[in-house]
Amino acid sequence: MGRGLVIGIAVVAAVWLISILVLVLAGRRSRARELAALVPNLLALFRGLIRDRRVPRSSKLLLGLAIIWIVSPIDLIPEFIPIAGPLDDAIVAALVLRHVLRRAGRPVLAEHWRGDPATLNAVIRLAGM
Repeated sequence: MGRGLVIGIAVVAAVWLISILVLVLAGRRSRARELAALVPNLLALFRGLIRDRRVPRSSKLLLGLAIIWIVSPIDLIPEFIPIAGPLDDAIVAALVLRHVLRRAGRPVLAEHWRGDPATLNAVIRLAGM
């Protein structure tokens, strides 16, 4: 199972990089930058929130499940479909962030976010908050 997970992560990473390349070639450099930074920033955010004492245990469990979902090669929308492929990951991340936002508050999320604050705001808006 460990080998399958590594292969799955490699495939997701390859598709993610190809999606970024497609966006760059299509002249959408700002979208490519956002996509390039989104997954690492979300994973760093989730890791920071899991370690934060202000975040309830139930929220930490959801964060852990979201990390597994994001790195999993099994998705509702195949990753090889540009832009739409990572969409299910973004939706899962947004829903979990919505839960954490309600429990821990926006300042806690902002404290752990490593990327552009506008991107975090966009993810939070996607979550309906």
